[in-house]
Amino acid sequence: MAKAADVVVQCLENEGVEYVFGIPGEENLDLLESLRKSKIKLVLTRHEQSAGFMAATYGRLTGKTGVSLSTLGPGATNLVTASAYAYLGGMPMMMITGQKPIKKSKQGRFQIIDVCGMMAPITKYTHQFASADNIPARMREAFRLAEEEKPGAVHLELPEDIAAEQTDAMPIPRSLHRRPLAEHVAIEAAIEKLRTARSPILVIGAGANRKMTAKVLKQLIDKTGIPFVTTQLGKGVVDERSPRFLGNAALSSGDFVHRAIEAADLIINIGHDVIEKPPFFMVRGGTEVIHISFRSAEVDAVYFPQVEVIGDIANAVWQIGEGLGDTSHWDFTRLMAIREANEVQIAEGADDDRFPVYPQRLVADIRRVLPSEGIVALDNGIYKIWFARNYKAHKPNTVLLDNALATMGAGLPSAMAAHLVYPDRPVISVCGDGGFMMNSQELETAVRLGMHITVVILRDDGYGMIRWKQANMGFTDFGLDYGNPDFVKYAEAYGANGHRVESAEGFLPLLEHCIKTPGVHVIDCPVDYSENDRILNSELRERALAV
Repeated sequence: MAKAADVVVQCLENEGVEYVFGIPGEENLDLLESLRKSKIKLVLTRHEQSAGFMAATYGRLTGKTGVSLSTLGPGATNLVTASAYAYLGGMPMMMITGQKPIKKSKQGRFQIIDVCGMMAPITKYTHQFASADNIPARMREAFRLAEEEKPGAVHLELPEDIAAEQTDAMPIPRSLHRRPLAEHVAIEAAIEKLRTARSPILVIGAGANRKMTAKVLKQLIDKTGIPFVTTQLGKGVVDERSPRFLGNAALSSGDFVHRAIEAADLIINIGHDVIEKPPFFMVRGGTEVIHISFRSAEVDAVYFPQVEVIGDIANAVWQIGEGLGDTSHWDFTRLMAIREANEVQIAEGADDDRFPVYPQRLVADIRRVLPSEGIVALDNGIYKIWFARNYKAHKPNTVLLDNALATMGAGLPSAMAAHLVYPDRPVISVCGDGGFMMNSQELETAVRLGMHITVVILRDDGYGMIRWKQANMGFTDFGLDYGNPDFVKYAEAYGANGHRVESAEGFLPLLEHCIKTPGVHVIDCPVDYSENDRILNSELRERALAV
């Protein structure tokens, strides 16, 4: 016989869990004691939301379920945003929350809310343990669902009286499983469409961001010369230095990417996920679409693909590549002309010496300083558009960009998780001053754990992306200004290294110093967004239309 909390930890070990991120409470002290005796490392954070972001990012980077821990009530409610982040973003993540005894009340309704009911709309699975004997089966099922396509968040509630029960239940081993392969008729239909096309294009989305898929997509592109664009969550699946990379769908419309898709006569949509803003809308009688994904297409008024290839994406792409045969009749002259125009536009501003720093210079300098495997973890703000468009990712998951929930506050925790997964890679977190302050307390966690990360705070002393939208809608500038601390002193108060950018040309050497010098570094970087509207809303559209 064993204590139920011990069995929970045994199940976590059985699943290969390395870390549990979170903040324990009175109701999960049994579980905390079981973790103390385990090889699993507890990463104690300063806020449950950060713990959830770290667990989700761990899942995104490894494909294994990241695990977060909180107490009941307010601890559990603090995980809600992180759950939505993982649920929409396709990141395998488990939340284990505590609860008061369910068999004998000790404190009435104090701190008790229906956590499972709260989690139901933003998880793939939620369950309250009511018997220690059921723990292994429910744990295995939760991990299975978290990692099954499309991955996402799951939630388990462990009441303190159940955690203390005795049971002879044992962990259930992971099963050998493989994703089903696409049906032969669908593969042949896709091949026939490609054979008769003259200028097809690949659109690489979130579901393609898997190791084997990246490999076979590169093989297909190298073999046929077919050009490709990426959605924001498909960024880096194939090396964006490729001469066949046409650009990233950072904007909703009016960019060179959209012109390229309009010029194609067949769209092969790889790993499409409806949570992203689509880079194209289908119309009746318009360009046909081949949908290749783990799941069938969610059809709506602007997305109704003519051919669906459902199954393991990597295998489907490989089969199509093997069966395609001669593609010498394909003509990409128009698409390549659009690519060249886009490349010219992206290069502009990369050496802009004006100060405060302009976003084009900032993005270019971070790309210059990071090696191919280096990771940039973005919070959410207007700079995300510039990184999506201008920063060329060389490898998958080296740009941690959230285009699903698009929440502020995730940039620093996601960088911390990236450091834990890849301790030998340089990691830079880029945050707006607004997003940084939402979870800035985790600097203490990073310092305590001896991490080596660099945090670049883009300071404009206001909610810049909302200000841009407010101006576009013709509204008066209102309600978006705030004050900031002295970020250098703020960093030093946590034991981190504080730095301030004094000129545009000083940014790159400061970055180089930070990524070469161990420790937590915080860079206060004033940024100038004043030309965003002219470039992104007016000039870009005009130049794209002119191609």
